[in-house]
Amino acid sequence: MHSLIRYCFAVAIGLSAATALAEAQGTKASKADEMFIKEAMQGDLAEVNMGKLAQDKAQSDGVKSFGKMLEQDHGQHSQKVQSKAQELGVTPPQEPNATQKAMYDRLSKLSGAKFDEQFVKEMVSDHKKDIGKYEKEAKSKSPLADFAKETLPTLQHHLQTAEALEKHK
Repeated sequence: MHSLIRYCFAVAIGLSAATALAEAQGTKASKADEMFIKEAMQGDLAEVNMGKLAQDKAQSDGVKSFGKMLEQDHGQHSQKVQSKAQELGVTPPQEPNATQKAMYDRLSKLSGAKFDEQFVKEMVSDHKKDIGKYEKEAKSKSPLADFAKETLPTLQHHLQTAEALEKHK
């Protein structure tokens, strides 16, 4: 527990220092960039949590495997988003948004086949929305455009996986 507290403290200090450095260098994020980073981070936090939930609650091995993929991929992406946030002086959120928390709460009350069905349905919908946001960012002149382009193949793979699972129901 103490190591977790030290880690969180170190992250907070690092983010504060990065924010100060970004401001001093004049690389402050635009409001749109800040919003994109915050939404990306919240999405990653939510997907990691959802992936863990799927590994615990799912009935099918396919949904459990998909949950593991979400946890791993979005965990790695989260680190990249934090790095981008530091570069642009944005303090990323530490938890999912209210809508994402509500989805988690709804799904956490289900189990077995009912969980699998609802989970996959939510992941198809969620990843379609995310892909739209990342495609829009990728086409922008933002300093995050390349980052968004690099992320799209992973999100598209997640959507394809969720859609394949949905068809097997």
